Amino acid sequence: MPRKKYTAEFKTKIVLSILQGDKEFNVICSENGLNPNMVRKWKQEFLQNAHLAFGADSERKAVQRKEDDLKKKNDQMLRTIGQLTLERD
Repeated sequence: MPRKKYTAEFKTKIVLSILQGDKEFNVICSENGLNPNMVRKWKQEFLQNAHLAFGADSERKAVQRKEDDLKKKNDQMLRTIGQLTLERD
């Protein structure tokens, strides 16, 4: 029987349910037909990579700031080119 693939969204939903503690670990696993050992690995991986959730956002903001700065410089250069073209003609 081939292994079932689970989406990152599904894994996250399961791990967050476990971390919230509203239901017991084994109940969540059995309700979703999941092997507890597999879910433990998901939880471990989730916790080990939690810091990436914050880093990705700050990186995205830095890229956006740089893009905004480049757009401003580009607009300024286009205005300068237009002005110089008018002065030349």
